[in-house]
Amino acid sequence: MLPRWHILYGAVFTVLIWLLAPQIAWYNLILMFLASFLIDFDHYLSASFNSKKWSLKNAFRYYEIDRIKANAEKEKGIRKKGTFHIFHTIEFYILVLIIGLFWAPLFYVFAGMVFHTLLDILHLGTQDAMYRREFFFWKWIKGRL
Repeated sequence: MLPRWHILYGAVFTVLIWLLAPQIAWYNLILMFLASFLIDFDHYLSASFNSKKWSLKNAFRYYEIDRIKANAEKEKGIRKKGTFHIFHTIEFYILVLIIGLFWAPLFYVFAGMVFHTLLDILHLGTQDAMYRREFFFWKWIKGRL
């Protein structure tokens, strides 16, 4: 899903949370909103690391080429994992949640991340591309050894 959609849906989600729970501090709502799309920073890091080019424009180009390649492979019956995204792993979520239980603002970051991932799962499911995402850091490490 493109960042613009995460930003739009993240804004709608944040407004809905604000309407349902107006007592939530404005800065926590902002953290939740920002987390709903800034979690994708790991996509930029992955594209930059793999291509050795650090421009944002190049990262978008990298993923467009990757999408075209993955679709061509899928038509041939080849289903490979996509690039690895550390901030999208269960282990990272658990870390943020545990810290968020002790420091409330990070809990709102966690909520934004969960919303983001739900959107990703819906998008990947509709594209028949769930196989592309690795959700476990340790599984990714194991596959690299």
